[in-house]
Amino acid sequence: MTRKRRKALRRSFAACRKGSSAVEFALVAPVFLALVFSILEAGVFFFIEAGVDAANAKAARLIRTGQARTNSMSRDAFYNEICKVVKMFGDCDTRLTVDVARYSSFAALAADADDPVVCRDADQDAVDNIPYQAGGARDIVRIRVCYMHKSFNPALGLNLEKTAGGSVRMLSTSIFRNEPYANEGAGGGIGGGNGGGDDDD
Repeated sequence: MTRKRRKALRRSFAACRKGSSAVEFALVAPVFLALVFSILEAGVFFFIEAGVDAANAKAARLIRTGQARTNSMSRDAFYNEICKVVKMFGDCDTRLTVDVARYSSFAALAADADDPVVCRDADQDAVDNIPYQAGGARDIVRIRVCYMHKSFNPALGLNLEKTAGGSVRMLSTSIFRNEPYANEGAGGGIGGGNGGGDDDD
């Protein structure tokens, strides 16, 4: 093959664009797909976070208005009502805890501010002893809902604190004084699921 022929072949090879789209897609596709899945995962995260806030709002409404107490709502019944809000995201018995604590004053509440939130990654004894103290009319109550969410995309949330199992604790807290409803019913206890401290009225 002559030198001139070799140069012509090199020029034609360099000018050939066949398969360039496939090569370009192979280079761009991993980054593009990672971005798409991260956006979807972020959307799911904020959707679940809104669900946890909604669960807390429902729990607060049941306690604040006296529905849980005047209807003698049991621990499990109350927990199941809260579970209905977030059960579409996963099994409540492995993800959800609800802490309902009553305080005699806001000073007592402030003194208990460092009390850690017990989530489903805690030992079973701690989960079983999560308090439920719905209190009575005009009592000060704090409600804390903790939901364990595990990301589908491990690359998302690199700056979020995760448990040893890779889950993120999604917390929602509300503090209020109960409405001046009629103190009827026997009250009851609820913790994080099937256990917890009883109402000590």
